[in-house]
Amino acid sequence: MSRPPGDARGSARPRWAGPLESLALLTVMPVPARAAAGTRGVLPWAPLVGLLLGGVATGIAVAGTRLVSPLTGAVLAVAVLAALTRGLHLDGLADTADGLGPLRGRERALAVMHQGDVGPFGVVTLVLTVLLQVAAAAALLATDSGWAALWTAVLAARLAMTRTGLPGLPAAEGSALGRSVTGTVSSRWWIALLLASAAAVGALAAGDRVLAGALAGSALAGLGAAELLLRRARARLGGVTGDVMGAMAEVTAAVTLLVAAAVVP
Repeated sequence: MSRPPGDARGSARPRWAGPLESLALLTVMPVPARAAAGTRGVLPWAPLVGLLLGGVATGIAVAGTRLVSPLTGAVLAVAVLAALTRGLHLDGLADTADGLGPLRGRERALAVMHQGDVGPFGVVTLVLTVLLQVAAAAALLATDSGWAALWTAVLAARLAMTRTGLPGLPAAEGSALGRSVTGTVSSRWWIALLLASAAAVGALAAGDRVLAGALAGSALAGLGAAELLLRRARARLGGVTGDVMGAMAEVTAAVTLLVAAAVVP
């Protein structure tokens, strides 16, 4: 894989600073403060975090399915992902839904998103998205290869977040996280991540070309949905925020699972 992007200080950073920074912000895993003192590695290494989270969630989902039922496994998978990410992505989804709701200008939308409470539009969006994720995951876990789709959805969700770090994508006014990660993902690194992710999906399919194609198509559908959300956010907010990144992850996971439930053999 090509070298991840960095600024002029990149050579002075510890070798594993990037992955540790990504783990520190995107998970509850304890990471030494000195080893993850910045944010430049958060988005470039997010897909790696996705692979790890996907493995944990999938293992728990399969165990719940075998011990109780596919629905139990699906609920446990969504719950453990929320716990391992501090619920930040779900919170971002709710805040983004409130901000992108109808009848609001840019300043008003950003102000709403910066508030700590969640409005009715955000609550409805959050509930329906989680229900969709659980329902689709339950349908998938009832099949022999459904676990691979769940793992793929978690990976694709982090790929969607990484996309927000590509050059040319501005941060919304007042977004500290958006400013700190803007331009941290080079085009070459993004292409390398896509190829590596495709290889990971192929490995999950274990040589089954039909399954691999279904998984890849589902992930592309999820990434396409996230792109539509990003365009809406840019038009309304003027750029990306941390909440938008979280919302893109949750939307990607939901759409990937939904499409996979329809096409995975």
